[in-house]
Amino acid sequence: MNTSYLIAHVQKVIDLNSEEKHYFTSLLKPQQFKKKTFVLRSGDICKSQTFVLGGCLKVFYADKDGLEHLVKFALEGWWAFDIESFLLGKPAFYDIQAVEDTMTMQLNKENYDKLLVRVPKFEKYYRTMLQDSYIMLQHRLTQNLYLDAEEKYRRFTEKYPGLETRVAQKDIASYLGITPEFLSMLRRKRIPTQVYPDHSKK
Repeated sequence: MNTSYLIAHVQKVIDLNSEEKHYFTSLLKPQQFKKKTFVLRSGDICKSQTFVLGGCLKVFYADKDGLEHLVKFALEGWWAFDIESFLLGKPAFYDIQAVEDTMTMQLNKENYDKLLVRVPKFEKYYRTMLQDSYIMLQHRLTQNLYLDAEEKYRRFTEKYPGLETRVAQKDIASYLGITPEFLSMLRRKRIPTQVYPDHSKK
């Protein structure tokens, strides 16, 4: 299995020797998810952390009316899992679903615990990852509270360049907290000549 991408991601935070790399990769499980396949369902226990090697996942929750509220897209180099469910064994609040064919590496809870005991420096890596996630969540909350739809859309295109050609318009609208119709209006206003594929019909 190709673990070099994940190793490089980890080594942005901590240095690993050959033995530590070998041990870490021995704990991983490659897993491919076809488009629209669920990685995690709300109410289930999140048993693994999922690292995206290629493709895209969406993390969302559905309200009582079945309306999806998309929290984040997990692209190449991103982790996706329900942190509370994974760490505490509680039912997951979020659904995680592949929005295109996606290749991942998974680390289950038992192996995660083994890793932290055997290679304690991974504590720093996960602490950094959680800090980054918290900062990202704080930015999301601030933007949702204080920015208008046009500015949120502009920042979305900067954060996720090229993603609009890969995912359904309804998912982008859900992430921005607007209707697909209003998103279409924003697109026409911003780039009148650009045509985006509608992946929701595939």
